[in-house]
Amino acid sequence: MAQVLEFKLPDLGEGLTEAEIVRWLVAVGDVVAVDQPVVEVETAKAMVEVPCPYGGVVTARYGEEGTELPVGAPLLTVAVGGTGESGPTAVPAAEGSGDAAESAVSSEYSGNVLVGYGTAGPAARRRRVRQTAPAATVSAPTTAPAPAPVPAHHGPVPVISPLVRKLARDGGLDLRRVRGSGPEGLILRADVELALTTAGDPQAAAPAPAPSPAASTAPVTAAGERVPLRGVRGAVADKLSRSRTEIPDATCWVDADATELMAARAAMNAAGGPKISLLALLARICVHALARFPELNSTVDTAAREIVRLPDVHLGFAAQTPRGLVVPVVKDAGRRTAESLTEEFGRLTEAARQSALTPADLTGGTFTLNNYGVFGVDGSTPIINHPEAAMLGVGRIIPKPWVHRGELAVRQVVQLSLTFDHRVCDGGTAGGFLRYVADCVEQPAVLLRTV
Repeated sequence: MAQVLEFKLPDLGEGLTEAEIVRWLVAVGDVVAVDQPVVEVETAKAMVEVPCPYGGVVTARYGEEGTELPVGAPLLTVAVGGTGESGPTAVPAAEGSGDAAESAVSSEYSGNVLVGYGTAGPAARRRRVRQTAPAATVSAPTTAPAPAPVPAHHGPVPVISPLVRKLARDGGLDLRRVRGSGPEGLILRADVELALTTAGDPQAAAPAPAPSPAASTAPVTAAGERVPLRGVRGAVADKLSRSRTEIPDATCWVDADATELMAARAAMNAAGGPKISLLALLARICVHALARFPELNSTVDTAAREIVRLPDVHLGFAAQTPRGLVVPVVKDAGRRTAESLTEEFGRLTEAARQSALTPADLTGGTFTLNNYGVFGVDGSTPIINHPEAAMLGVGRIIPKPWVHRGELAVRQVVQLSLTFDHRVCDGGTAGGFLRYVADCVEQPAVLLRTV
């Protein structure tokens, strides 16, 4: 006799209380293995796959793509331990270990269903097996069956927004036939709307189901389109608002001649071995500057009215992704070499582009390095990443007229800006930090005195 078990949205950690369903990875009737990912959700910090601790047959799903669920809400139900003519419906992982249902129930509390990671290896986590015979002994719940999932793809369809997926699904549009106009082929809402209205589109020949009034997309009024502030965008809005509300910030800036720094990097990379990124060199400079001015590697405990100076530097860096702005954190940046920093920056940047960052990758920062020069701008007054105390901004490095050794010359010039919490230090400390950073940029050999 099969036992139907309910799998609820687990606590994803880092104080997260809800998540939005982006994509179902299984359908009703699928056979799932223990720790197999069953749904992709978006939290305020990352896009994660949630594995199910039960092995068996999916009997129901709760929530459509685009629905936001609180932690503890039902995600799906799984029938485990049943046997039919073709054998047991539960996955082999439950065999030989006592009653299948008891095995499944105990796995719920194994602690392996947090932040999208299970106990199975990568190959097992990606398995998706269709049931080959009807499960005669599985009793379906009284709830209505879930809608059919998005058609299977030969490769990942570059769609991120649940609203875009919903718009395509309501219009009967196959996203595999849509060419995205966003970065790296990202399919935008305008692409789906164009595909639905373009004459001669292959999808236009097939009758599309009319969307129900309850399934409308983002509401549009005479004043314009309303976009919900949730997910990453909502989390960013909350954090920035809190920063401006709580932190009395101030900004100072200086222009620096980065010609020698660029030459030093070129020489390092010409010597062979792993390439060193400019961001890694700037990170090394920040780490040494924070060692000299530890006031800026701190946070303010408002309840205790104390400044907490932190012993280690966990360096955040701003990264723009199709999902919005995220700030991955390089842990223990002060103990890393330039090569190690380059490698970690590369790993986290790629994970951000693939929406594969975990909450642990996005928390725990003590200081942020913001290279907005990649957007082709010279300066900015960034908002501090609460609860940190400071952020260093780096503009673009471009040739400019500069007085060098008493003569006018064309040099590689960069603008550096420091936004700091005025509660943790005064302008003299902030100016000293920024001046030291500028000196290291202009004369990298200055670092040799502190190594």
